[in-house]
Amino acid sequence: MAYYHLRPADMADKNPLLEALPPATDYLTYLTVVEYNLTLENLPTLHQVLRDTKLTTNIGWDLVHLLLPLLPASEQCLQDIARLGNPRECILKVTESLRLIEFEGLDLERESDAVPPGASTDVHHASHPIKTAAVEAPVVTQAVEVPPPLPLSVNQFTSLLSMLSILHPRIKTRYPSRFLATTLQAVLAAFSHSVSHREELVSAVVRFVKDIGGPKRPHLPPRKSSATLSSILRDGRAPDPEADTGAEPPSASESDIQARLLQSFITHVLEEYMLALTSSQDVPGLAWCVRLQEKLHPERTIPGKTTMTKQFESDESLHARLTTVGELLALARDMNLSTQELLAAAETAENSGPLLPSIEEDEPPKSASDIPLSKAGSLLLFTARAVVRTLYTNRESQSDLAIFPDHQKLLKDFVSEPAGSSGATVGMEAEAVLDALLALAVLAIEDDRVGEPVDDEQFNQYLQVLALVSSNAPSPILRYHAYYVTTTILRSNPSDMARLAFIRDTLEHCPFDNLKVAAVSWIKGETIEANPSTLQTTRTSISGSDDRSSSVFGTSVALDTLAPFLFPDLTHDLSAAEVASSWLIFEQNLHFYLASLNFYYLLLSATHLHKALNIPGLHTNNDVAGSFLHPLRVASQRYKAEVEAGGELAAKWNEDGSTAANLAELQLIDATLEKVTQAVSRLNQC
Repeated sequence: MAYYHLRPADMADKNPLLEALPPATDYLTYLTVVEYNLTLENLPTLHQVLRDTKLTTNIGWDLVHLLLPLLPASEQCLQDIARLGNPRECILKVTESLRLIEFEGLDLERESDAVPPGASTDVHHASHPIKTAAVEAPVVTQAVEVPPPLPLSVNQFTSLLSMLSILHPRIKTRYPSRFLATTLQAVLAAFSHSVSHREELVSAVVRFVKDIGGPKRPHLPPRKSSATLSSILRDGRAPDPEADTGAEPPSASESDIQARLLQSFITHVLEEYMLALTSSQDVPGLAWCVRLQEKLHPERTIPGKTTMTKQFESDESLHARLTTVGELLALARDMNLSTQELLAAAETAENSGPLLPSIEEDEPPKSASDIPLSKAGSLLLFTARAVVRTLYTNRESQSDLAIFPDHQKLLKDFVSEPAGSSGATVGMEAEAVLDALLALAVLAIEDDRVGEPVDDEQFNQYLQVLALVSSNAPSPILRYHAYYVTTTILRSNPSDMARLAFIRDTLEHCPFDNLKVAAVSWIKGETIEANPSTLQTTRTSISGSDDRSSSVFGTSVALDTLAPFLFPDLTHDLSAAEVASSWLIFEQNLHFYLASLNFYYLLLSATHLHKALNIPGLHTNNDVAGSFLHPLRVASQRYKAEVEAGGELAAKWNEDGSTAANLAELQLIDATLEKVTQAVSRLNQC
């Protein structure tokens, strides 16, 4: 066979890659020669050799694993293989290589080899990539900063996807979806193992999907081909040597299956990307809930503090998140993934799991409906579309769902309490998912789309889950917005008895200190609203809108009902024989004790509440002084005396370095107790 592209001068070099060319050796022998003689310096020669269609068809796929460690210098050779190699064999090798990419523990020596021919191979430079490149000028030399080279694993991922973009259109078969499903599984598996540069990886994924499934541009008119190029089609791509001759072209249903595979793939990639987002600056996911609040209620922002919106504009890593999700959002739109489909997938009873977990040759998907979207990915994509309409347009927010029953169902599906956990794991879900759920709740509230729960049980369950999120979520931003949504939905219930029942249930049964603190704030808000001051009373009487008498919070009933839980009997808990056990109980409930004391001080100080709510009777009938205030005072004195004497508690505090903080907390509770005691004495004088 004549090799038209090899010049006599090339042969004179006695390069093994040229001397051993078939027919001088068979293909298997030549492959061995290439393996033992493949260096950076030989890559240009190999690129010339691989332009032969017959040769590349026979050995191309076996070269992929040899060329990957030499990226980016070997990119041209890999492209040759993608254009001219056997597409079926090459796809198998490429998908196998994707699964073998090592994203962790990159070897510096391997990365130092992956440099363009002629570049320095000095170990020092290889270990410390140059960040500036000299630019020649007539008078001076200017240093221009360039980004550091990408890790080898990232180059391998992007190069393999580029090959797949060429290989898939070359396959001519009745069921191309079988090859596509295998490819997408391999790409997703590789992406899920990546640990850095994920934005670059997503960009490569987006280009890949566009190339094989996006809108196609018409090809340019082909040039006239010579006899030596007759085996190469336009765009330099060889035909499929194993094409199904005489077979019918792919059916419409097959095209639908391929489109659905790509749609499902997009949702899984988005899930993998967003659920892995972390931040040391308390930025959950894309911080949708807080950025929505900043847009909808700028008056609530703290003056002088940098807003989250500004952080996403100025911080390069945060801005990269927006760009990456924006790419996937636009791609999903281009692939005709409807908002209704996303919501339906997010509301499915079971998680869809991995992308097509079982694709067998004899059991391919029979229809597009057999291919599920990612449940979490669909929620995130649905939320992104809803948030974008508010953040980046002048139109008022138009939520696509109401709190009841839509958001309640989503919350139940994504944040559910495992049996026997006592709610300890609620709120520990992925931050991006919690942020999305809270953002949807904020939008529904802004649109006044609360809806009506089926019954009090559904209402209470919804609030309980949200309240647990506000208690357990590691992110302060998520805790605050969960509290905001919980409080807003609680206050939206027109039934004062339903609101009272939920507050009592939280105080009585909730094991979390901060959630009981929230319950104290709820009863405080209800009490103040139902019992305005004299000036407020005058204003409401003039307007004719005074309805205090119709609210249970405007009477003594609410406080009498809640008193055993607001001001519990602490005699037994805090007078335990072991001071360490007593301190543990005290420490776990300290913030609740302070919240109750401050609320009690409000009740004692606001004289207009004394008669309406029977505050003297509340104090006497529930023995607040003897069973709540006195045990707290005695316990505080006991802990301080134990520390001064150098006892067991002192040793424990010194060990964990909390002595100063704990003493400050005891001083705070002593001061609050003194303030309440003085208010009680004034109450007795009335």
